[in-house]
Parts: sequence; C-alpha cells; structure tokens
Amino acid sequence: MKTNQAVAKRFKIKGKGKKKKLIKRAEGQDHFNARQNGNTKRAKRTDKTMTKTLTKTLLRAMPHSS
Repeated sequence: MKTNQAVAKRFKIKGKGKKKKLIKRAEGQDHFNARQNGNTKRAKRTDKTMTKTLTKTLLRAMPHSS
C-alpha cells in the first residue's frame, strides 16, 4: 500500500498510539493578506487540529507514517 503524498505533505502527526492527532497549517497564508483584518491574520498563524473522523480517514492514506 502506498502513502498518499498529497496528504503526507499537508499534515503532521502528533502523538503516539491511539492518541494520534493530525495538525495542519491554516490555508490562505501565501498572498492577498493585506485585505484581511487583524483577527483573521492572527487566526491563520495557528495550526489547526483535524476532527476525529477526518483523522481516521487521513491516517488510512498514510499507512507508513509513524
């Protein structure tokens, strides 16, 4: 079974065993940020944690990750 590289590049795995969490950077940070207000800019700096259901699906796409 192959690892889906699109998923592997976008998500980082934190934790071990059953307590694995997937962390993703906020989207839309590369350009056109001058029009954003301060609250939106600050929110984009933080990492997002994926839901339990989505984590289960994405971990299946990355079978060889730790």
